[in-house]
Amino acid sequence: MRPALPRTLLRTALLSAGALALVATTGPLGSTGVATTSATTQAASAASAVSAAAAPTTAPAARRNTSMPPTPGDFAGYGFDQCLAPTQAAMNRWLSSSPYLAVGIYISGDSRACRSQPNLTPSWIRTQLRNGWKLLPITLGPQASCQPRFPRYSDDFSIDPFRGAGRYPRAREMGRASGASTVADARALGIPEGSTLWYDLEGFDHTNTACRESALAFISDWVRTVKREGFVTGVYSSASSGIKAMDDVRATRASAYTLPDRIWLARWDGVANTSSSYIREDGWRPGGRVKQYRGGHDETWGGVRINIDTNYLDLGRGMVAEPETHCGTTNLDFVEYGTLEPPRAGYKASPERVAALKCLMLERGYYTGPVDGAYGPSIVASVRRWKAERSQPADDRWFRKDWTALLSGGSRPILKLGSSGAYGPYVRRVQRAVNAADIGVKATVDGTFSSDTTDAVKRYQRRVGLAQSGIVDIPTWAKLQAGAR
Repeated sequence: MRPALPRTLLRTALLSAGALALVATTGPLGSTGVATTSATTQAASAASAVSAAAAPTTAPAARRNTSMPPTPGDFAGYGFDQCLAPTQAAMNRWLSSSPYLAVGIYISGDSRACRSQPNLTPSWIRTQLRNGWKLLPITLGPQASCQPRFPRYSDDFSIDPFRGAGRYPRAREMGRASGASTVADARALGIPEGSTLWYDLEGFDHTNTACRESALAFISDWVRTVKREGFVTGVYSSASSGIKAMDDVRATRASAYTLPDRIWLARWDGVANTSSSYIREDGWRPGGRVKQYRGGHDETWGGVRINIDTNYLDLGRGMVAEPETHCGTTNLDFVEYGTLEPPRAGYKASPERVAALKCLMLERGYYTGPVDGAYGPSIVASVRRWKAERSQPADDRWFRKDWTALLSGGSRPILKLGSSGAYGPYVRRVQRAVNAADIGVKATVDGTFSSDTTDAVKRYQRRVGLAQSGIVDIPTWAKLQAGAR
């Protein structure tokens, strides 16, 4: 886990600066009844210095880690967030049984209810990314001065609403300090640059000018600080307050503040999209929105119950997969694969499908001849060898079950709605295999696990006697690779 020193020093700096400021304070108490107006001036300066000093001790090792892709990257699908990072066992169960492929994790900020994160380690981060989870790293630090539930702790602070010369300098300084802490915590966990780091700004009274503008100033400098370090920025807030305030800035006074690259709006309307009547439809589109559409509730998947919020994500390019090539320009993607056999009177095997079979056999090491459309002795020998290794009866013909097994062959990652990108080749294997199984529903072979692929997988699972989850788990892979249909 990240060494406790930077966070402890940050909190100590805030407290020390607060004690000094009590002597110098001449203005009224803040909205929480704590004399934070002058305290946060020195606190933020001290925190900024501490964060800047602490960051180099963890950043170099994290920067050398280039093996993991930025998270969440391009993604469209479902996610959940929970204060405490779940155990690895829970994550594994939910990966193989829940509809979710993204998870929000609280990595930074002293306003978190879950300051202690026993499961959240660099190893945990690497494992989730390697398994295909999309991570949403969240900071919950200082909150708007008119937010009634914060500060949460005695050593916690609200955003300073002091206006100054109209630029809310103390709020900005706090934003820079918090941004430095966010980056240090992200790097210590090995979260790669290019990932989106999120700030959780809980709902507040957006009609309170000083509260709103100081919060916007804080976010503006948090965004600048985090972006300067090579990360993408996002802000979570209520659609009716923080997100609305940012959208109004975007639409009417865009030069006033630096806005985040992405927004995460909380609107518990039960609708899994990224829209809300509180904000305009053109902002942060395409690919810049997450919506938390259901608040805290328990869900159980794979026998593991977690209290979560539910989200729909539409980020980056959404579901995309890079094009594939096989054996030059050989096409492997068909709606119908059918049976192949040696030529006879009145019959000749489809040249395109024979070429696809030869290509696949070549890639698997069963064939060494030219990739053409002739179903002759060389490919027949490969077919016989392939069948013999699977204890099948000798046969010169190639059936739908053989197509299903061959097309799905290989490693078995968990795939579900939203799987794409680096998982595109695996998704294509499933799409081709269910098409070859001829189950009555066809999947578009494009490497993105969309709703039509989910429907096709469910139909296949029903056909072979599996639970109809729409998730390609280990039992589903086993059936496909056995040629079950």
